[in-house]
Amino acid sequence: MAMQDNGTREKSTNIIENLMGYIDTRIDIIRLEIQEKLKATFVNVVHGVLLGFFAFLSLIFLSIFLGLLLNHLLDSSFWGFGIIALFYIVLLVILVVGLDKKMFQGMADKTFDNTIYKTDKREESI
Repeated sequence: MAMQDNGTREKSTNIIENLMGYIDTRIDIIRLEIQEKLKATFVNVVHGVLLGFFAFLSLIFLSIFLGLLLNHLLDSSFWGFGIIALFYIVLLVILVVGLDKKMFQGMADKTFDNTIYKTDKREESI
């Protein structure tokens, strides 16, 4: 009976060691997945900020260009900028009064649908 008891203890010790190794490996995999997602998020944020910044600069310089062009065409020193400013005020009023937030909610739902609970790509290939 001593041999069976000793063999059972060795098996249970091996099972515990294997289980601990599995848990450690799983924790390492989760850490790596979190690190990959953080890196991807960082890259997306930096890319979005740069795109937004340069789009904003382009809009500003395009507005200045159109204001100066209208000034030249109207032979005035301020009416071109006034027309451009009026255009932006009309857009602002349309956004504040005319558009419903439900439209933006629909776009957000389509954009962010199933982003958090997506299945892992590696699990699909197995």
